[in-house]
Amino acid sequence: MKNKQLAEVIIEHVGGKDNIISLVHCATRLRFALKDESKANAEFLKKQAGIITVVQSGGQFQVVIGNSVADVFNVIMQLTNLNEKPTNDAPPAAPKGIVSKLIDLVSSIFIPALVVLVAGGIFKGIVAILQVMELVQADSPTLNFLNAIADAPFYYLPIILGFSAVKKFGGNPYVGMALGGALVHPSVVGMLGNKFELQTEFFSIPIKLIPYPSSVFPIILAAWFYSLLERNLNKIMHDSFKKFIAPLFGLIITVPLTFAVIGPVVSFLSDTVASGIIYVYQLNSVIASMILAALWQVMVVFGIHWGLVPFAMNNISVYQEDFMIPILFPAVFAQVGAVLAVMLRSKDPQVKTLASSSVLSGIFGVTEPAIYGINLPLKRPFIIGCISAMIGGGIVGYYHSVIYSFSFISIFSFLQLIPPTGINEKFYAVVFGSLISFAVATLVTYLFGIPKDKKQNNENEIENSDSNNNKTDSDELVKTITIASPLTGQLIDLKEVNDVTFASGLMGKGAAIIPTIGEAVAPEDGEVVSLFRTKHAIGFQTKSGAEILIHIGIDTVKLDGQHFEAHVESGQKVKKGDRLVSFDIEAIKQAGFEVTTPIIITNSDDYIDVQCIFNQDNIQHGDALLALSANKE
Repeated sequence: MKNKQLAEVIIEHVGGKDNIISLVHCATRLRFALKDESKANAEFLKKQAGIITVVQSGGQFQVVIGNSVADVFNVIMQLTNLNEKPTNDAPPAAPKGIVSKLIDLVSSIFIPALVVLVAGGIFKGIVAILQVMELVQADSPTLNFLNAIADAPFYYLPIILGFSAVKKFGGNPYVGMALGGALVHPSVVGMLGNKFELQTEFFSIPIKLIPYPSSVFPIILAAWFYSLLERNLNKIMHDSFKKFIAPLFGLIITVPLTFAVIGPVVSFLSDTVASGIIYVYQLNSVIASMILAALWQVMVVFGIHWGLVPFAMNNISVYQEDFMIPILFPAVFAQVGAVLAVMLRSKDPQVKTLASSSVLSGIFGVTEPAIYGINLPLKRPFIIGCISAMIGGGIVGYYHSVIYSFSFISIFSFLQLIPPTGINEKFYAVVFGSLISFAVATLVTYLFGIPKDKKQNNENEIENSDSNNNKTDSDELVKTITIASPLTGQLIDLKEVNDVTFASGLMGKGAAIIPTIGEAVAPEDGEVVSLFRTKHAIGFQTKSGAEILIHIGIDTVKLDGQHFEAHVESGQKVKKGDRLVSFDIEAIKQAGFEVTTPIIITNSDDYIDVQCIFNQDNIQHGDALLALSANKE
């Protein structure tokens, strides 16, 4: 139910299901291609519980969810019926800009395939360990079966990518599987034998046959050509038979063309690019590795890191190993070390909770909760993590470490660094480099990476000012905006709220009230910017520009509007004291929910400070609640 409510909120605030062109997801984020991004409300989504942040990059509207992204994705796909959209329609307009097009293309094609590739890669590492420990004998039937399980996702990669590529280009994805299947068919592979290439013919057409198992780029270009051909065939064929005649003619034309032209040309170009990347790397592997390790998490923040995926996979396809992925190990574990230091140093129990969960996610390769939840907001831990990654990256580059199958970076990925011949210095270099980056990031962040608490500093300054009874020049440059309470009830510290998202201050500073009267009123003159469909949350903007979120209860979105009654509409102008929403406190409690209501200044960063000024336990609606310190215009 929680995922469904979150999915509904996301759909509504990306502009509705009709505004969604396509949707894919990676390890932590939903990646929307939207018809009109101006219809999406990124700022509103950033403030919702269950959403870490929103990133608009690479022509995609990316909603960062975290570990539960797959569950939310599945619900959105069901609610929008995206899987049921016709595949033969004209493809959606691509995002503007070459980089945006590239990122959108790569993420849409490769992300759906990565789950099975990572699983196969980890299993290949396990098989390597079994061989090193002599638990499985070479050339034994057991080893053959294990290799079949581990190698299948990579050997039949053209079939997997054929499906996702044709789907991305707007064709029938099952025909894409047939295209990939033709490239790795035993009849074709058998002609090559152990040769790297073979001159042969097809109806007297000369063909340079090359190996296609595990290949990446040929099937993508073939999928694009087939999809283009299918759409044009559909335009001229009758509806009664075009659904099977178009794929028939498409395959008959595309497969020979791929063997004769597309495959050899694309393979030559991809080999050339791979050789060029390796050449640059070999000019100075240490410096190149340090730069990539330092910038990797910055690329993750903007969602453009997927641009490196095809090149890493192509390296593994061409050379059976890749040097780029090992460089990323220190980058990931440095951020884990930085957030661990925050967990150890912070005295705030809510920050400790958020940081500890981020450490766990980071160990398993998901760094977005650490980055967006802790390191990036504090700034210093993120920067220290990136700099610390350079040390480990340099070590990895010095020993020219490689990985033998594609992988996300996690504690399990170390298995994929083990060569079939046994553990060597290249493996130890990645382990040692990752540990060094982790340790340096932890130590430096612990000592220097936690900024002083601004609120405490401000309080000290106020106390000193009062004791001297002097008015400083800075006092004359600051104005104070008072926000009244929208509720009557018991006032508590925001940190005491039983919800990490609110208590940690990620959504902004403020206070919380346990209401004794089931009525929320306008705290000041202003406008109702948004009224949640379930009526439990109101977005309000005062005339002075303060943006206020009144969130009635914890997890009360699950009530789906029961026990709530709205008295205003989104966009309505109101006066201070006007009723916004009324609610039945006892009914909500009997349903098993808390009525504790956070009152958040969601644009807290626009102010010098936000402080609670009410010094009693109980408060009446209309009483002064928050003081917002702002620079005088």
